Amino acid sequence: MNARVLTESSRVELLLLLRDPVTLVFALALPVVNIVVLGGVFGDQPDPTGQVFRGVGGSTYYTPAYIGLVAASVGLISVPTQLAGYRERGVLRRMRASGLPVQAVLVSQATVGLGLAAVGAVLVGAISFLTNDPEPPEDLGGVVVAFVVGALAFILLGILLGAVLPTARAAQGAGVLLWFVLLILGGAGPPPEVLPDAMGTVGTLTPMHPLVLALQGPWFAGGWDVAMLAALVVLGAASWAVATWRLRRD
Repeated sequence: MNARVLTESSRVELLLLLRDPVTLVFALALPVVNIVVLGGVFGDQPDPTGQVFRGVGGSTYYTPAYIGLVAASVGLISVPTQLAGYRERGVLRRMRASGLPVQAVLVSQATVGLGLAAVGAVLVGAISFLTNDPEPPEDLGGVVVAFVVGALAFILLGILLGAVLPTARAAQGAGVLLWFVLLILGGAGPPPEVLPDAMGTVGTLTPMHPLVLALQGPWFAGGWDVAMLAALVVLGAASWAVATWRLRRD
């Protein structure tokens, strides 16, 4: 793939992304507001029983969880909306006709999405440490690895949604709905321990669950959660395989 083509395609994708206020709100603003509110409500005093927040304080629990929520925001809202809009308006067909590989567009969207997610993650972490008192990560390198793997998995999931949903409006609506479901059930909202059993079981089946655990593992105890990382890799690979098959049929 030509580096110049990829660079120019990424520049265009970034400019289009910055014109989408919905994405910026969900990727940057809401996670920051939530981390400030929840950190203030729960503080960082661990539950003496060790049964809530995995034995750590509330702000320590929520900081990596909301870093993961930023990645989910980009993957579920930004990427599918943009790609479905391209398909709806026939942009991908014109790109093929002009000789621009569709893969260049997908790689550009993944690159820009990963960059936006990284900015949001740094912002959430910085605001959390400025306004609350979370414990710092035991293994920062492990947190970074988990974030990159998780962000790419959600971006590829977003590419799948954009490849199967018919319009940009449908993709954005589905993405926002999924975002709220993951917020409530996936471990980034109410303490998982207080959810009813049925809701807790559903939460463990959402893609947010392995991302939160993969980030919290090195943050709390300094150990990588290999099983959760593997689940994210499988999610990303399966999403990419189905999405590329679907786009070839267009």
